[in-house]
Amino acid sequence: MSVCGAARCRWIQTRSAVSLRVLQQNRTVCGHTTGASDSIREKLQAFPGGSIDLQKRQESGIAVLTVNNPARMNAFSGCMMLELEQRVHELETWTEGKAVIVKGAAGNFCSGSDLNAVRAIANPQDGMRMCEFMQNTLTRLLRLPLISMALVEGRALGGGAELTTACDFRLMTSDGVIQFVHKHMGLVPGWGGAARLVGIVGSQNALKLLSGAIKVDPDCGRQMGLVDEELHCSSGEGETLTHAEQWLRPFIKAPAPVIQALKKVVVSGRELPLEQALKTERNVFGTVWGGPANLQALALKPKHK
Repeated sequence: MSVCGAARCRWIQTRSAVSLRVLQQNRTVCGHTTGASDSIREKLQAFPGGSIDLQKRQESGIAVLTVNNPARMNAFSGCMMLELEQRVHELETWTEGKAVIVKGAAGNFCSGSDLNAVRAIANPQDGMRMCEFMQNTLTRLLRLPLISMALVEGRALGGGAELTTACDFRLMTSDGVIQFVHKHMGLVPGWGGAARLVGIVGSQNALKLLSGAIKVDPDCGRQMGLVDEELHCSSGEGETLTHAEQWLRPFIKAPAPVIQALKKVVVSGRELPLEQALKTERNVFGTVWGGPANLQALALKPKHK
């Protein structure tokens, strides 16, 4: 093997190992953290307000995660950031779950960070720690073994726009808007939104959305591939959640272990090098092969003539 070939082989092996470790580090539970993370937790805890509400519907396997701070257009207070991590952990361990719908309260999605908390931790060190904390939480949200959907009513601004990219699908009401307004604050996305956006719409469209702070309506979003479906109703109407659940149903029409297995192989295919993704797929396949759903399906299928 040539020197270049050997170096490339070592690089591929290193990249595979790192990618695998990254994929496996998505279940950092509250209380098992570094000193830096503990420090930012204490500071976030000092800013109360709002809540992250979680309703798990056992009969359908659909959970509803609500960002609830309507007095501030559902902006994340410090305590809400901590609570989001707790709710994600609850979903990671929900064995009966199939899907989660992420929405905002009172007809708006989310307007990002509460500026009171942002101003209080404006020094670079704490800003980086908050950034890392939210990146980790939203990465875990995206890697959930559940199909996730952002139900965008009203406005999804800044960090709220980043939150939509941490879901598998995005549905918008007819008057919904997604806008990456970070440049108006003299910032770039810090919760992982830019990296995820590139994966969803491509680098050119991502650059347009970020540098132009473009207001993305349902039509623009569908053209770019950011929005999967427009719900022909207005924000705040009581039927939006029902419509979102109806849209989800064809994708979760299977037992929970099968849906969760499907999501796991998609996550590995998206994030891991091919060889590691294939290995993960084999392992996940082994968890459902011969399982109740597999045996029932085989029993119902007629023999080939």
